[in-house]
Parts: sequence; C-alpha cells; structure tokens
Amino acid sequence: MRAWLCELAIVQGLKTLRINKAIPFGLELIYGYTESDEISLLFHPEDNTFGRKVRKINTSLAGEASAVFSLALGMPAAFDCRVVPLPNIDRVQDYFAWRQEDSHRNSLNAHCYWALRKEGITAHRVTSMMTGISVAEKNEMLFARGINYNDLPDWQKRGIGVEYTTVPKEGFDPVKNKTVTVDRRILTVNYDLPVGAEYRDYISGKLTEAT
Repeated sequence: MRAWLCELAIVQGLKTLRINKAIPFGLELIYGYTESDEISLLFHPEDNTFGRKVRKINTSLAGEASAVFSLALGMPAAFDCRVVPLPNIDRVQDYFAWRQEDSHRNSLNAHCYWALRKEGITAHRVTSMMTGISVAEKNEMLFARGINYNDLPDWQKRGIGVEYTTVPKEGFDPVKNKTVTVDRRILTVNYDLPVGAEYRDYISGKLTEAT
C-alpha cells in the first residue's frame, strides 16, 4: 500500500483547529492530526484530487489553511505545506508515532516555558534556563509550581485526532413517501488518543477500515 501524507506547519496562528474548515475542496482523507503548530493529513491511497499533482496540493492546502486561520484570528496567519509519500502501513505508523512523541516534547517544554514566564523571567533567560535539562527535571520544575504534568488533559500531551465516524440519520424518501434511516459520515474530534503500540494499532486500523 502506498499512502500519501500531507503535513502543514503553521508559522503563526492557533494551536488547535477545525480541520474540516481548512480542507473544503474534496480531498479523500482518512485521518487528521494536530499538535503544537502542525496539521497532518493522511490521504486515502486512491485519492486523485488535482491528479495527485504535488505542487497543486501543496499550494491549495497551504492557501486554505492560511485563509481559515487568518479569518479566525483576525490577523495574518501563514502555513507552508509538503506532501510525503509513504510506502507502507509501517511507515505511516512510524510517522504518526513520531509526531505524537513530538507533541509530548512540545507540550512539556511549553508548560515549563510559560510557568517561568509568568514569574516575570525574560524569554531569553527562560530559554537559557531550559537548555540541556532532562525530562525529569522539567517535570520537577512544574511540580514545584503546583503542576503535575501527568494530570494534564490528554489532548495537551498527545495531540488531537480528527476522523470520520458513520452515524445513522433520519430522512424522508419522497419516492416511497416514508421516513428512512441512512448512514452519514461526519467528522469527529478525538481528544483522548491512545499512545505507544495502541496508537500504532489505531492508525493501522484507520487505514484498514478505509481500504
């Protein structure tokens, strides 16, 4: 299986997002993930939007995301974008596991940074204080200030997933003149993603379901 993944990095803007508002032009996507200042989108292997022209996908996604965030912020926001071809499920799992690890690192650093900044320490001094210290030391830094990092909401540490869910929806069939129930796909947000091997299985499950 050859999967395509698109990663957008935001230069200035919101930390979380409504992915469905940022990608309205018909891409067939399996999964979306956001952490820190990034959005990662997993394409369906058979998606053929824009004839799979990488430059067109890059410019369109970056443009859409930049426009949506600029309107939401009320100030300019800019995304760049790159498409990453992944040859098999293992590499797709590796990618999302890697981004989730980055989420943990970014989250811990951000909580430490702002805990110190709130004490009136300058940005330059905080950066210097945090250089070279271990994960354990960062956790202790927070704990000394009344913050137990392990007790923070999962989405702050693991990132946020966006996926399609099939739900029943009641409608009316004018031909048969009766009420019917049909399946509809809606985008749902997952704030409690699994971690480690469970997250890898979660990602492979999304690919298997879609294909």
